[in-house]
Amino acid sequence: MEGTGRAARYRDVFANGEFRALWLAELVSTAGDQIARVALSLLVFDRTRSAALAALTFALTMLPALFGPLLAGLADRYPRRNVMMTADITRAALMAIMAVPGVSLIALFALLFITQLLGSPSNAARGALLADVLSGDELTVGQSLRAVVGQISQVAGFAGGGFLVTLLTPYGALAANAVSFAASAALIMLGVRPRPAVGSGGEQMSLWTSTRRGARLVWADRQLRTLALMIWMIGLPVAAEGLVVPYLSALGHTPTPNPVDVGWLLAATPVGAIVGALIITRVPPEQRLRLIGPLAALSGLPLFICALEPDLVVSCVLFALSGVAASYMVVAPPAFIQRTPVVGRGQAIGLMSSGAIAAQGVAVALAGVLADGMGPAGTIAIAGLAAVLAGLGLSVAWRRSRLEEVGHAA
Repeated sequence: MEGTGRAARYRDVFANGEFRALWLAELVSTAGDQIARVALSLLVFDRTRSAALAALTFALTMLPALFGPLLAGLADRYPRRNVMMTADITRAALMAIMAVPGVSLIALFALLFITQLLGSPSNAARGALLADVLSGDELTVGQSLRAVVGQISQVAGFAGGGFLVTLLTPYGALAANAVSFAASAALIMLGVRPRPAVGSGGEQMSLWTSTRRGARLVWADRQLRTLALMIWMIGLPVAAEGLVVPYLSALGHTPTPNPVDVGWLLAATPVGAIVGALIITRVPPEQRLRLIGPLAALSGLPLFICALEPDLVVSCVLFALSGVAASYMVVAPPAFIQRTPVVGRGQAIGLMSSGAIAAQGVAVALAGVLADGMGPAGTIAIAGLAAVLAGLGLSVAWRRSRLEEVGHAA
């Protein structure tokens, strides 16, 4: 896991050229993805006036990760740099097709599903490669910087997405996402050195067998299992993001909310997450591990207040506070990565990251269905309460698993 010595610094990590290339590539592609989310949610809600379909559109950017573990083994079977580049180039082409005006909703949904499915092997390869590029507490700080870049790109993508949709139309915003994937592939090609596949020369197995082995590896280890569940429960607070469009529509009593307001409310959570990430990386490594569970529980508490249907400003503050608590996601993934063995690490990371994305998609989809019956504000509050309860339970399990390991070592 992590040591108890001096925490690594940001400049230590940024001194690594390969990390800088991976960091910048993720910044560009993630920003494009957030712009596309805003564009698609507004496009579908404008055509259908359905909260469920608007939430489903948001969920389709995550649900393909349910099948992600089957493809995550590619990160161990082929060179990880090649896996990321191939996924980015293919996604750029698919997004370019989606940007053609007049494409039907069914075609958009199908292309979106495939595009997001390709993110699973790419994310697995990126996470495993990061463990090759960085080590020790540098990996935690590097993960923090990844979280920060993810949140910054979400802020830029969500806040800027509303403006871009207004200026370029939703289809123009989708074209911007296609360009972002092409730029990401170029950065990886130029900035990351080639490495052989981890599994080259070893036992060859099917993707299904590899997936089962990865699942057994995670589920047999109590700490890995608890960490995975805490990472996956992030879907509960994220469910609120999938309901932003119908939520603002209900608050303003308008058929279609202002795209700029949608962008600001969506940006509030990542702004809070940036603040939380910057704070938690200044905490000594051992204390960070103790905070994972409590922060996971606190991530849902502010959202419970949304049941009162506060105005836009207060809603932004509540979403931001939820994002601050969600900074536990800076600590949990690197703790998971460091505990997994090198062989099979890509598969295990793929299971962890795909599970997190899929959990978000499932939570958003269920929240959309529930919102059609009881309203978006009440649904957001229920998601927040569920996050509090899940976080409390996993916090107890996490503390027990760590005490049990200390006892065995003694």
